[in-house]
Amino acid sequence: MKYILRTRNLSVAALLLAAFFSGGCGLMSAISDTFLGAVGVQESGTVISQRANIRSSYAVVAAEVLEVKRGQELEIQEEVNFEGVVWYRVRANDEDQTEGWIEAQHVIKEDSLEKSRKLASEEQQLQAQAAGQLRATSNLRLTPAQADDNILLQLDSGSTFEIVDWQYVPKAPDESKDEEQNEEIAAAGREGNPEKLDDKYDMWYKIRLDPSVSPAPMGWVYGRQVELQVPSDIVYYQSNDRKFVTWLRLDDLPAATPESGQKDTAAKISKPGSWVILSRTNDVKAMDGVEPDFDGILVLGFDKYNEEHYTVYSTRRERFDVWGQLPVKMDGTGDNKNFTVNLRNAETGKMELKQFTVTRDKNRRLRVTAPEDIDAVAFRDRRR
Repeated sequence: MKYILRTRNLSVAALLLAAFFSGGCGLMSAISDTFLGAVGVQESGTVISQRANIRSSYAVVAAEVLEVKRGQELEIQEEVNFEGVVWYRVRANDEDQTEGWIEAQHVIKEDSLEKSRKLASEEQQLQAQAAGQLRATSNLRLTPAQADDNILLQLDSGSTFEIVDWQYVPKAPDESKDEEQNEEIAAAGREGNPEKLDDKYDMWYKIRLDPSVSPAPMGWVYGRQVELQVPSDIVYYQSNDRKFVTWLRLDDLPAATPESGQKDTAAKISKPGSWVILSRTNDVKAMDGVEPDFDGILVLGFDKYNEEHYTVYSTRRERFDVWGQLPVKMDGTGDNKNFTVNLRNAETGKMELKQFTVTRDKNRRLRVTAPEDIDAVAFRDRRR
């Protein structure tokens, strides 16, 4: 090994000397590029694909020398763009220290991985607000924007995750329509037809990933690629004009999540239960340029003897909406629980934390005690 390294060093030195005496800047630049390629980038990487192969070269016909799996670390020695495809020359941490080439799409570099870990550490105390699954292969990004410089890695179709936050990002004007057409669309909303969230915003979700799904623990994904995994026992309580955005189980039996080690997502829970649910209409309701994360609160109890749900509390039943922002926090154990939400005061416009207490009566049915000043945050529906 020492002989091989010494020979490589002598070869590089010879090339540099030739460039120096030639006096040609172009040749010096070319030899310098060769030198950088020989030395390599020397940084760490982690396999992100479930399985991938290290090959003997990046040629179309090349032998597969080692199979690597998600989470394995590699030493990146060189980077090459061959016919539009980026390849890394890597050294594996197996017994033979196998070297070869692997497509860059299968590897995340250490600096990108560290950014995702930092994001996760900042949000580690946040309770999961919902569960989701990708409809198609999608990029995990560092920020909620479609840009070339914020891609962390690519997630497989079907990947499951916890949702800890989301953000409404205003859509750019439709380039297929001229300025006058776009203004007509905006004017229609001002003339009494409420603008719709789907028309005005792109949704982005901040997600938490299990190591079995991705070595990067957190990032952002584009909302159109996400299917919310509403639990099967409550999904039919949604309506076309009001969708569930957050659900927290009141029973001590936790919902299945990627972190639980179960393959089932929250949508496949077999045992029905009691839930705190936050919902959202599709109407634009921005105040001070900010949209609410939810505008309705619903608490469902489950009668295990009659095997049916019943409404414990509903802002719609009380004939008002709320203007709330995430996160919702659940506390307590057993029959004594409470949940806290951040609601806007309809009179002052200020955000206030409101705590709802959940108990059971002598018949074991759930009861909710709302804050005494709940009317202060009520946005009465004048259309009724």
